[in-house]
Amino acid sequence: MREPAREPARERLFDLLLWLLLCVPVLLKSDPNDGGSWTRVTVGVVVLAGCVAVSRRWPLVSLAATVAASLPASLELFTPSYSLALVAFGYLAGRRQEHTRAALWLFGAVAATGLALTWITRTSLGQWFTLLLALALAVVAPWLIGRYVRQYDRLVRSGWQLADRMEREHAAVADRERLRERSRIAGDMHDSLGHDLALIAIRAGALEVSPDLGPEQQRAAGELRRAAADATARLRDIIGVLREEDDTAPTSPAGETVEELAARARASGLTVTLAATPVPTLPGMSGLALHRVVQEGLTNAAKHAPGAAVALTVTPQDDEAATVRVEVVSGPGTGAPPLGARSGGTGLVALGERVRLVGGTLGHRVTEDGGFALTAVLPRRAPAPLPAAPTSARELDLARREVRKGLARAIWIPLALLAALGALMLGVAAWTQAQSYLEPDDYARIRLGQTPARLDALIDDWPEHPLDGRPRAAPPEPPGMDECRYYRSTMLAAVPVYRLCFVDGHLADKAEVP
Repeated sequence: MREPAREPARERLFDLLLWLLLCVPVLLKSDPNDGGSWTRVTVGVVVLAGCVAVSRRWPLVSLAATVAASLPASLELFTPSYSLALVAFGYLAGRRQEHTRAALWLFGAVAATGLALTWITRTSLGQWFTLLLALALAVVAPWLIGRYVRQYDRLVRSGWQLADRMEREHAAVADRERLRERSRIAGDMHDSLGHDLALIAIRAGALEVSPDLGPEQQRAAGELRRAAADATARLRDIIGVLREEDDTAPTSPAGETVEELAARARASGLTVTLAATPVPTLPGMSGLALHRVVQEGLTNAAKHAPGAAVALTVTPQDDEAATVRVEVVSGPGTGAPPLGARSGGTGLVALGERVRLVGGTLGHRVTEDGGFALTAVLPRRAPAPLPAAPTSARELDLARREVRKGLARAIWIPLALLAALGALMLGVAAWTQAQSYLEPDDYARIRLGQTPARLDALIDDWPEHPLDGRPRAAPPEPPGMDECRYYRSTMLAAVPVYRLCFVDGHLADKAEVP
């Protein structure tokens, strides 16, 4: 990347070189024998310096100033002194201007100003057509090229920005995956180790009060129960460090079936009744969520209701969604909960998130007899994850559309201008011909020596305008004539053309020319 401190210096160097280049055509017109003067050169150099100075902030002002300096030299706009400046500032206006509406207004204003000057100076409309052609080729065409370059640079810049954003998003995804792994570890510790430690504490508590053991064995069993409870509490503290508040549910497999989970709980001292076997098998994430609901229900019963009977029910539902209902109901405990068996408040929250991710629902309630019921409804098929919105692809497509629009404008705007200019020239030519024809009978009444005022009084429908210049096939004009005017014989006929030549305000020659 460019260093920010060097960027202004490069811009100033570029502006200086541009000014020196644009001054060359102005300096070449300093010869008085070629219609130039040092005064005009000085004015041109100063005007170009000001245009270059403001071209970065107000590019259209530079273009308008260059046009204003060109029009006094020639109504045809394209002058040798400022021709290069018109092209350069037209390109820079398209390259640097954000919006196009102001530039279009400027082009229209130049065309209208040229028409007004043509009418004020009583010059031919052909000169105005030349101005329009010069405006289209020397100003509008470079401006369109600048617009195209600007759109292309915008597309390239958007591509690099999207690439940088994708790199940052990739790094963010990696960070989220690391946090997700921490959450997975925390979930595994809570779900598996917490469950096992709770069963160890229950079994140790049963051994502590068993009459078959001696005092020493009972004391050891009590120490084992307290150690398991302390380990559960420390595990909960560790999980509090590893688990983020907004982490999603863990997704690691349980590694055993519901029947095996219930059998392990019975071997640890819980009274577990499985209502129906075999338990329906759910595929994918739904099966993991089913195992997790049963494990959480058994763990809560072992921790908070020791000695209570647990009823486990897994039944398919006859609904259109093809769901399975799982319910773990534990009665009120008959003994005191183990030491340290307080709730961390994250088990049911994480379980609800896991069930929600597979498209199911989770509920829990206190039963009438003071027990606890955990209920979940799980789909047989987990819903497919929604694809992420292709943000980068959409933005890149928008950038490409903008470039295509710029290219389309670069094509149709010149074509539209040329078509409009052609239609205007044809219309003016038709109007000129309609106003410049002389009837043969009126031509026959014209006599040598008459003045234009006398001709106008003699002929009622005297043409308002002569033809625009001598026809190309007409013979040379007689020598010594001050002015020769050409009129068509009829509005639709091409030949012959009547020529009237005047000397000192009187008609000196009349002729039909082919």
